[in-house]
Amino acid sequence: MKTIKFLTIIGIVSLGLLSFNTLFQEEWKVPEKYKKMKNTTASSAENIALGKSLYAKHCKSCHGKDGLGDGPKAKEVEGDLGDFSSKKFQSQSDGDIFYKSYIGRKDMPNYEKKMTSEDVWLVIHYMRTMGAKK
Repeated sequence: MKTIKFLTIIGIVSLGLLSFNTLFQEEWKVPEKYKKMKNTTASSAENIALGKSLYAKHCKSCHGKDGLGDGPKAKEVEGDLGDFSSKKFQSQSDGDIFYKSYIGRKDMPNYEKKMTSEDVWLVIHYMRTMGAKK
């Protein structure tokens, strides 16, 4: 009986810490030069398809097929992975998304050596289509 109570307490504390981490996650500080950046690639069907392919290769494992933060590796990551279909996400500038996606921080890796900046812009075009799904 003591073991069950102890495990219940541990579970409640763990859940509380996870909720605390999500609620009080550090805000991204995007430098001004990135906030003002504009996507350097055209938003065409071809570029969106290329972005989708790059997203599948580099982003899907954590962020999930639909950008809901439910990919197979999501449980290994601390904090909120975001919901790319949400109004909050979609209201960001392309430059904000570029900085967060390319430069990264903590569990969000830096992609400067894995992708070209043009590739990231293509992924952003694809991510923008996720907002239309709601």
